[in-house]
Amino acid sequence: MRILLTVAVAMTLGSAFTLYAVNYETRGLADDVKRREKSINKARRDIAILKAERAHLARPDRIGRHARALGLAPAKRGQFATYSISDPTGRRVTRRLGDER
Repeated sequence: MRILLTVAVAMTLGSAFTLYAVNYETRGLADDVKRREKSINKARRDIAILKAERAHLARPDRIGRHARALGLAPAKRGQFATYSISDPTGRRVTRRLGDER
């Protein structure tokens, strides 16, 4: 009976130690998850800010103003390249980029 009691006490102490270790590890993992969630939320906020900045910088009126200041002008019809393709029937079709067809 004394051996059984000793084994039961040893198992209880072993279980308590194991539960403490698991609890400690779980808290560490929970802190790691919180830290990563904060990092993800910060990255999402940064992405939203960068998208807004890109939208602001890519406005056509802003780009046009800067292009005119640099002496640039819209492309003329003769500046587009010509290319040839085969249509579904096998005929060669020559087109110019920028044609509205």
